[in-house]
Amino acid sequence: MLISIFEVEFETKFPFVKHTILKTAFFTLLVAICCLAGSGNVFAQNKQRVIQLSGVVLGEDSVSGLPGVYIYVPKAGRGTTTNNVGFFSMPVLVGDSIVISSVGYSRQYYVVPDYPSEFLTVVFELHENVRELQTVTVTAFPTEEVFKEAVLALNVPLDENGIDRKNLNAELLALMLKTTPMDGPMNSRYYLNQWANSQGNRYMPVTNPFLNPFNWVKFFNSMKKNKKKPKQ
Repeated sequence: MLISIFEVEFETKFPFVKHTILKTAFFTLLVAICCLAGSGNVFAQNKQRVIQLSGVVLGEDSVSGLPGVYIYVPKAGRGTTTNNVGFFSMPVLVGDSIVISSVGYSRQYYVVPDYPSEFLTVVFELHENVRELQTVTVTAFPTEEVFKEAVLALNVPLDENGIDRKNLNAELLALMLKTTPMDGPMNSRYYLNQWANSQGNRYMPVTNPFLNPFNWVKFFNSMKKNKKKPKQ
């Protein structure tokens, strides 16, 4: 139906084209011209120059750059981060919208201009995003009344001095002493003692006690003394 309507309009506008072959050729030529024009527009839109964008991201009071700042293009899904001195470098296209964001700072936006050179250097300055939050108190109980009820419900067997004698059991304390691992300060002290001993023995000769002849003499003398003792 659409083809017949188009043919009627085509014959009305172009009455000089009557033959079927000429009509088909003319229609094909029009379609080809339209396709070439559309592809030319798309090619012109996609033809964007690539620019190497480099720069430094600074803070308000920072002498050196800010590390770990995100520099990315949201539409393209690509980006990079600044190094430990705040420097970054990445390829971009002319017209790209770039987002500069970091934790604790307000975001900034930058559109890549049509720069004549292939290399563009910029400096971004981020401003701190300070927000005051309300004070929050975290407790194990939802209300103070519930906490008081839980404390009053405790039934701890205490003596006249307010001490639970079960917690002072000698066997229990000895078992806790053997099974309880070292905490942070004890581990640190043990490491420092080992390090001090290693530094002290670093420049001293290492001897084997089994190769010392005086140790063997003491060993045999002790065995002889044990043999001379009378049996009781």
